[in-house]
Amino acid sequence: QVQLVESGGGLVQPGESLRLSCAVSGFTLDSYSIGWFRKAPGKEREGISCISHIDESTYYADSVKGRFTISRDNAKNIVYLQMDNLKPEDTADYYCATVGVLFRRCVVLPEHGYWGQGTQVAVSS
Repeated sequence: QVQLVESGGGLVQPGESLRLSCAVSGFTLDSYSIGWFRKAPGKEREGISCISHIDESTYYADSVKGRFTISRDNAKNIVYLQMDNLKPEDTADYYCATVGVLFRRCVVLPEHGYWGQGTQVAVSS
């Protein structure tokens, strides 16, 4: 049974950091690329980062580039999203999901239908 379980969300002040985890079971991280998405109230879902299962290349949306870092621990089957210098506009529900691949690189579009349940991140002073 495939499961993606996010954790690590919380309430922080602007400028602080959080590390989100996406624990995967039912397949290994060399099978599917994993992406992170977020959904803020009143906004459309945004794909913010992904990591390729083929060559571990990464992608970041402009909104998080330079502040967020995606990585994976193959031994633990976990994908992380390190979020630094958080801003109030980062407030959202964050989800991990399987994503597509194009020419070995991940594409932050959902594919295969596997999603986590989400974790909340709130950035406020």
